[in-house]
Amino acid sequence: MHDFDPSIHASRRQRFLDQLGAAAAVIPAAPLATHHADCEWPFRQDSDFFYLTGFDEPDAVALLLPHRPEGERFVLFVHPKDPAAEVWTGFRWGTEGAVERYGADIALPLDQLSARLPEFLDGAEAIAFRVGRHPAVEPLVLSAWGRQLDSYARSGIAALGLVAPTPILHRLRLRKEPHELERMREACRISAEAHERARAMTRPGMHEAEVQAAIEAHFRAAGARGPAYGSIVAGGDNACVLHYTANTAVLQDGDLLLIDAGCSIADYYNGDITRTFPINGRFSAEQRDLYSLVLKSQEAAIAVVEPGGTAEHVHATALRVLVEGLVELGLLIGDVDGIIQRGDYRHLYMHRTGHWLGLDVHDVGAYRLGEQPAELEAGMVLTVEPGLYVSDRLTVP
Repeated sequence: MHDFDPSIHASRRQRFLDQLGAAAAVIPAAPLATHHADCEWPFRQDSDFFYLTGFDEPDAVALLLPHRPEGERFVLFVHPKDPAAEVWTGFRWGTEGAVERYGADIALPLDQLSARLPEFLDGAEAIAFRVGRHPAVEPLVLSAWGRQLDSYARSGIAALGLVAPTPILHRLRLRKEPHELERMREACRISAEAHERARAMTRPGMHEAEVQAAIEAHFRAAGARGPAYGSIVAGGDNACVLHYTANTAVLQDGDLLLIDAGCSIADYYNGDITRTFPINGRFSAEQRDLYSLVLKSQEAAIAVVEPGGTAEHVHATALRVLVEGLVELGLLIGDVDGIIQRGDYRHLYMHRTGHWLGLDVHDVGAYRLGEQPAELEAGMVLTVEPGLYVSDRLTVP
């Protein structure tokens, strides 16, 4: 079970505040999402909000206010304690819990946000808010700023503009703390156990859904929230649909089974593992050749993941090994450099080799800084997952 440590989030808030300058940041939590009619999806917190607060309830709004005095720089608006509501939807921390457990300097009921937001933003040189993502909060931010602009002639004080908090926040999130790396190891450990269970149980004649059920049951039994994304359990040609999630087919003797599945643990860190194996336990010669080539490309790519390298170099390394091997196998014809330059491999390998991993499965952070690829640093987490997809779906160049 994960133990909540408020000092982790306090340290993150301080680093964020240090880089904000004199801008006031408004960071909303996620709302509940409707599944259908009056049924809602299980709640999933906004990753930016959770990173800064650790608070795991919907609709809350965090204010980070470097222009305010000590003791007024972290404000949380939250749903108040309400026994009648909690009977239906579960426990709430309320304003007292927001202060005592989550370290808010000031905590106020959410229904006071509209009235109190302008006063907290007064005096800031800018307002840091991600426009276009939070439709319930955005009008309140714009109204508060508009009031400042309307009164500027009399007061001489107004925020100069809206700025995005995400470049600062996502730079912080990209570089994982030691604590985060340990949590991600836990997510990957549970995910790997589930994959091993799936491999051990798979037999011809089973349904993809049976394997999916075993994987996701292990996630829950091991203490995870559940799958980090829609589990892909794809037998035979289904594996050539990159985001196949129907998982309804019967597994055929002689086919391969691709599983792309990972869990999300209590504090939202994610695993992401893709593996392929023969359904009957035995590779054919052709299957073994392709599997060995993908494994070789993955090992070569992993070998160049190091500080000072780039995600682009990781991809280029995997791609070159794949193309060289495909030429040797006769699945591509021509000069390796020319094939890569023209993209003549893309009917067999159409995606990048990896992505950042963290609180989001496709985690935040820039891969390029202008014209230059971003350098890898200690603490960054990158997946390495090359593949080959032999199918008649795409035209052969």
